[in-house]
Amino acid sequence: MNLKWMIQKKEGEHIGPVISETQFNKIQTLIQKGIDEGAKLVAGGPGKPDGMNEGYYVKPTVFADVNNQMEIARTEIFGPVLSVIPFETEEEAVEIANDTDYGLTNYIQSKDSEKIRRLARKLRSGMVDVNGAGIAVDAPFGGFKHSGIGREAGKEGLLEFLEVKSVGGWS
Repeated sequence: MNLKWMIQKKEGEHIGPVISETQFNKIQTLIQKGIDEGAKLVAGGPGKPDGMNEGYYVKPTVFADVNNQMEIARTEIFGPVLSVIPFETEEEAVEIANDTDYGLTNYIQSKDSEKIRRLARKLRSGMVDVNGAGIAVDAPFGGFKHSGIGREAGKEGLLEFLEVKSVGGWS
């Protein structure tokens, strides 16, 4: 699989450290697990980036030839780790994306607006990012399944603070 089009080197300080040593160690364990399970390491890997000895910096890591039985495909990593899973059909892509216990965000890359709408409806996640546009800051934030059922921001986020009461026989 030729991934050169996906990997664009961007110089600068645009990727910060992860939140804690615990998260750093979790990510490092998952990167090693991906290697051990046979995913092809295309970029990055275990350890800290060169020159980043302090802080919890993780090498931006890309895996190819991943399948949905691998832990790196089935876990919310919350670090700069990308797993590329090949597929043949749109239906297979949706099946792969939805075959997880999690559902925070899905990403669609396409110039075909009809395809984007069709796929966004089928994906089981709380958010869908199209062509790297990101989610609006006032849009509801949250996931499906083990990624959570609540929402932050927007009208839906405010509803989290309300308690609804039904009263029978009110006159």
